[in-house]
Amino acid sequence: MKLSAEKSIYPCLWFDNQAQEAAQYYCSIFKNARLISDNGLVVMFEINDSLFMGLNGGPQFKFNESISFVVSCDGQEEVDYHWDSFILSGGVESQCGWLKDKYGISWQIVPQQLRDWIGHPQKEKRDYALNSMLKMKKIIIQDLIQPI
Repeated sequence: MKLSAEKSIYPCLWFDNQAQEAAQYYCSIFKNARLISDNGLVVMFEINDSLFMGLNGGPQFKFNESISFVVSCDGQEEVDYHWDSFILSGGVESQCGWLKDKYGISWQIVPQQLRDWIGHPQKEKRDYALNSMLKMKKIIIQDLIQPI
């Protein structure tokens, strides 16, 4: 497989021995995803035009929250879909839109609208949205909007 210049930097995800299983799992969650290649050691896959490599590297290293993938969602329905897809298949909820999937990879499932409210020019609205988000696990868009 020849990589284009636009895809010359991509993450390598180190798995114990589940790279193919994980790649298939991620491709089942994201509608615009596909497996590209699998040679038993390395699996290449693409999600929303972003390239990923899964490596069957062994048990030496584990995932942690210092790296996460952000899924920018268009509305509550999309937030719910991605959140539920990860959680209902063995993921673990965290807070502020963060979760870990069943492999231990951290994801941030965030609505695009969150940026607008967290960056709102009116301090009261900005603070309300931020303080509301800090109390949430899954982001509920309606609960970020300050009542009138």
